[in-house]
Amino acid sequence: MTFQELVFRLNKYWAEQGCAILQPYDVEMGAGTMHPATSLRALGPEPWNVAYVQPSRRPADGRYTRNPMRSQRYYQYQVMLKPSPEDVVDVYLGSLNALGFDVTKNDVRLVEDDWESPSVGASGVGWEVWLDGTEITQFTFFQQMGGIECNPVCAEITYGPERLCLMLSKGHSFWEGLMWNDSLSYFQTDYQLEMQHNVYNFEVADVEMLFRLFEMYESESKRVIETPVYWESEKRVLTTAAADDEDPLAKRKAGLALVYPAYDLALKCSHAFNLLDARGAISPTARADYITRIRAGSGPVALDTSSSSKSPQRRPRFSGLAICLRLAFVHDPS
Repeated sequence: MTFQELVFRLNKYWAEQGCAILQPYDVEMGAGTMHPATSLRALGPEPWNVAYVQPSRRPADGRYTRNPMRSQRYYQYQVMLKPSPEDVVDVYLGSLNALGFDVTKNDVRLVEDDWESPSVGASGVGWEVWLDGTEITQFTFFQQMGGIECNPVCAEITYGPERLCLMLSKGHSFWEGLMWNDSLSYFQTDYQLEMQHNVYNFEVADVEMLFRLFEMYESESKRVIETPVYWESEKRVLTTAAADDEDPLAKRKAGLALVYPAYDLALKCSHAFNLLDARGAISPTARADYITRIRAGSGPVALDTSSSSKSPQRRPRFSGLAICLRLAFVHDPS
């Protein structure tokens, strides 16, 4: 089984289950959960069923390719199901069969692994899925995201595609025997990238510059999320210009926010923080201070939902520094 074929099979399977197959998000992030298709879409009542591959970067996890199954950049295959189907576990097991496993013969175990991150106001219940003694999937039912109850509860399924490929091909290392397709190996596509980024993450990254970037991205994200924008119904555009009270035709809906630009900046801030962590520049005391700043900057979130699902006014409304910062700054390194 090649990496490419495995992704093709997962895409085909989840498309048949009604998921839209999305593309990776183009900003560095530590986990597929940070893709806005999961982190921001977990809230609100609208059905949302998607799947996608997301490259994930965790600078401190690099091992100069000496660990056969650990790297600072790897891939996650993410599935988001809202609302969660009643038979979601059976549907998931069907995906393993679609990859070539036989769940009636392989040793499949669901190990309870409830997820909670008080600092970002997120929690859920779920399992680690172990197949023949190897963890292959994280299965979570989101109950809260950013301190807001997820209603309906949604299911998140996160696969480790590299590990699945190795199991199917009976390999033991990302860098030996794992094939991207029939002619290219994972070594050929990713080895130099991995090795060079390890050197950068641990030895070369400019600490003072990263501190400045953190401050700049944090400040800009706050400024952007707190910038009021308005929906101008006549022109059907967002605008920063307030409505003219003397113009009865200028019907503009207030209370909106530039959520996605602020979220992108928060992700960049998170990556700068993770690089500082890899460089050993964040002491335990300083880490606590950074987390406190994140908490202090986090504000309540409300969802502005209209009666019409096609209304352009259906968009998140944020007060203060919102969920985008709470989610992006902290991730579970496990």
